[in-house]
Amino acid sequence: MIDGGEVVRKLALNIARFTGLAPLAKPFVGGIGAILMLHRVTATPEKPDGVNRHLNIAPRFLDALVADMKARGYAFVTLDEAIERIKAGGKDGQFASITADDAYRDNMTEALPVLEKHDAPITIYVAPGLIDGSADLWWDVVEDIVNARDRLTLATPKGPLTIDCSTHGKKLQANARLHAYLTLEVREEDQRAVLRDLARSNGIELDGLRSSTLMTWDDIRAMAGHRLVTIGAHTVNHRNLKRLDEADARHEIGDVRRQLQAQLGEEPRHLAYPYGYASAVGCREVGFARDAGYASAVTTRHGVLHAEHAGFLHALPRISVNGRYQSVAHIRTMLSGVTTPLANAGKMVVTI
Repeated sequence: MIDGGEVVRKLALNIARFTGLAPLAKPFVGGIGAILMLHRVTATPEKPDGVNRHLNIAPRFLDALVADMKARGYAFVTLDEAIERIKAGGKDGQFASITADDAYRDNMTEALPVLEKHDAPITIYVAPGLIDGSADLWWDVVEDIVNARDRLTLATPKGPLTIDCSTHGKKLQANARLHAYLTLEVREEDQRAVLRDLARSNGIELDGLRSSTLMTWDDIRAMAGHRLVTIGAHTVNHRNLKRLDEADARHEIGDVRRQLQAQLGEEPRHLAYPYGYASAVGCREVGFARDAGYASAVTTRHGVLHAEHAGFLHALPRISVNGRYQSVAHIRTMLSGVTTPLANAGKMVVTI
């Protein structure tokens, strides 16, 4: 199946690069720096052809990207320093801060050696529920369920729904259907129970997934003590905050600070909103993050940083470094700033 949107985006990236627009525009629209967003970093993904393969990049690509950015004058800094540089209007030159969501184990085993080579700091956002098993990496579970059967039955309030998973194309459609059902039709609070019922009925064992994919608390404590690593918060259970009532949303954003302090001895200063797109975080959630006392909070909105972001430290955009655009040239074009307004209806300073 061809992703038409991805084709168009890559075409725009190539046009901006080959016409010379990106390097010409960078001094005017490139801003003062960028926050990079990673998820998985591994040379040996478990499902190299899976539907979630876009979450993964290879360590060699991370190595090449950091080296290229350093050669072009970017200083890699901690998120704390990045916030100070934003407040100062970027007067000390262009900078980048690396972040990673969800605490995948390969961030420790495969990404960290690359970052040590370049002396590049990273902030890893942790959701305690994912680590202790009280929440699930549901997008991985959905893929396993679909891959396990040629046909499955989904119990819905409107009655049982039979989903064909007999071919590769049908499996892609089934994944999309289950994603939509779990994120749009099922209450956020009920998502886990619905997912686990579906997994059980299709013979999927969930307890073994977390230990092989995500860091343990011992791993996270070791990472927290590393000179290049900052541990941030990714809410308690990685839920879509916009779909929760105020009390539950505040719990997800605020109580995670206390849970991480109990595990690590220090409260996190930085937050990443789960999902981070428009239907997951808005003005209300930004206010909750500010009220909880975070120094910063990041979305998944696409964009570079500008001096004006000093007034929006709890709604910062990021540049996603993912498997769809695993090309130094593509990321270089994104960092030029030309793609920021293209992805955000003309907005140059992206917040929410």
